Amino acid sequence: MKIVQLLPTLAFGDAVGNDTMALMQVIREMGYETGIYAESIDERIKDKAVKPAYKVPYMKPDDILIYHMSIGSQLTYTIPEFNCRKIMIYHNVTPPEFLEAYNPFTADACREGLKQVTYLADKFDYCLADSAFNKQELIRMGYTCPIDVLPILIPFEDYKKAPSKKVLRRYRDHKTNILFTGRIAPNKKQEDVIKSFYYYKKYINPDSRLFLVGSYYGMENYYHSLKAFVERLQLEDVYFTGQIKFNEVLAYYHLADVFLCMSEHEGFCVPLAEAMDFRIPIIAYDSSAIGDTLGGSGILLKEKDHRIAAEMADRLMTDQKLREDVIYNQSVRLKDFEHGTIKDQFEKYIKTFIGE
Repeated sequence: MKIVQLLPTLAFGDAVGNDTMALMQVIREMGYETGIYAESIDERIKDKAVKPAYKVPYMKPDDILIYHMSIGSQLTYTIPEFNCRKIMIYHNVTPPEFLEAYNPFTADACREGLKQVTYLADKFDYCLADSAFNKQELIRMGYTCPIDVLPILIPFEDYKKAPSKKVLRRYRDHKTNILFTGRIAPNKKQEDVIKSFYYYKKYINPDSRLFLVGSYYGMENYYHSLKAFVERLQLEDVYFTGQIKFNEVLAYYHLADVFLCMSEHEGFCVPLAEAMDFRIPIIAYDSSAIGDTLGGSGILLKEKDHRIAAEMADRLMTDQKLREDVIYNQSVRLKDFEHGTIKDQFEKYIKTFIGE
């Protein structure tokens, strides 16, 4: 029996791509023939089991096709053509209104993606959603097949690799470092992180800096608007890294004192789990799947008040007991995302679906 994965784009280093690659390894270990097929494949991905979408093998009725849904693609309309059992993994689709002003092409792809999620409502036998938030979205869009929640399979072992010594040397000093990692994208609201940092630096702790770690590829217009915003505020010590090497990303996590997330749309938000792993206390605005991922840990802001966010950052830096409690609660939540835990959940779901 084959279990193959299909998706529009297999990108290097993003959450969906990492999840797809990690699940392929689990499927291999379960003993099934497998492979990944995508319309667009990042040239940095070298696994021989990764092939173009048009090379999907003949699927028998007992075989399983897993389709990763995160953006619009003509590939979606081929799903009914497969005469086999079908599973969707739903990573969510970014609402196009966030992107329209900065990248209309991507906004259109997301708009089409949301239409396609609805189109696929009766095309799958089973769905896995990254979060309870994503599960509720599928139900709202008319899905009646069984749906289970399966968090993204995160390769935490990779985070034990050596961080960039160059980055550590450059920034390891007495300053307080506030961090947000993730693509530079309008739904992630980096401007609100900047506003909170402005208040923190001007009124609470001038000896501080902000790291915004993530690629702005495809969102150059938004990136330039953020740079202009920083200049208008005459705000110093704000660093945009752009796309950087993995060991450099690790270095910024090692340097961080507080992780601040003001995003307004996430299907899971892997950086929250990464911050937990690096024992960085988290402050996050309660939107979309953020509360699901934190699971009662971190500091969840029910309203977007930049002064409150800044003052909470100050408390985490000055109240050692609070800081220790927040980090402890995050470490408890992190156990739910351990590689072995998610791997076992996935295997259990697949075996139940197959009928073993």
